[in-house]
Amino acid sequence: MMSRAKLSKFILWGALGVLAILVLYPVFFLLAGSLMGNDELERYLGAVIAGKEGYVNFPLLPQYPTLKHFVEIFLDSPEFFVMFWNSMKITLGVLAGQLVVGTMAAWGFAKYDFPGKKGCFLIYMILMLMPFQVLMLSDYLVLDGLKLTDSLWGIILPGAFSTFPVFIMYRFFTEIPDSLIESAKLDGAREWQLFVYLALPIGSSGVIASLVLGFLEYWSLIEQPMTFLKDKSLYPLSIFLPDVTNVGRSGMAFAASVITFLPAVLVFLGGQDYLEQGIMAGAVKE
Repeated sequence: MMSRAKLSKFILWGALGVLAILVLYPVFFLLAGSLMGNDELERYLGAVIAGKEGYVNFPLLPQYPTLKHFVEIFLDSPEFFVMFWNSMKITLGVLAGQLVVGTMAAWGFAKYDFPGKKGCFLIYMILMLMPFQVLMLSDYLVLDGLKLTDSLWGIILPGAFSTFPVFIMYRFFTEIPDSLIESAKLDGAREWQLFVYLALPIGSSGVIASLVLGFLEYWSLIEQPMTFLKDKSLYPLSIFLPDVTNVGRSGMAFAASVITFLPAVLVFLGGQDYLEQGIMAGAVKE
């Protein structure tokens, strides 16, 4: 007879399994739709994409799998590659800026005392809590005054000076013992050497964690490009979505979503250990 502890564990794992299936179902739905032909999609999703009567009936496995939609995107959609490189420029540009600006700002807040430090850090926290919709008008006026609207720099520069990575890295830099810094100074280390050879290696978990989160955020930008960019040739990949209600292009919409989704998954899986180490490091107190 099953013991109470084993029964509780079985119920717990069963509940977690059901929740995992519910969370992953949209992913299975997306993958299955990308491998279905247009006729099969119309048969299952006709009530949505073709305005037919009835209900949606969508299996998790395609009856006649095909890679036709991926071929169409890679071979017959040049705008897809333009948007892909726009996304790469935006994301890598933002991450490079955060790596330079964010790390220095976090290190300064963590280990240096200066007049108005608490006030400046409070302003950082307030700005971090404000959503894009609140700052949209002021951002637009500033970028328009600098002639950066309708330019990728209008997306990159605000992201490079984002306050969120500063908050994350600040938590890890404060964990570096002051005694270690004093020892390095006694050995003749200069300020820039403390930052490059001491702060960055020891706080690497926090730096990489913030970069992973930054990639996930800026790879999927929608509101900022649609607000600041008028030229559609500058749009990132996150906005590339064929008309899903067009029966002939609904399969491409599924395939494009899968291709856009994959880099974020790979980056998350590659940085998962750093995220876990960063969370654990931030929770440990000396």
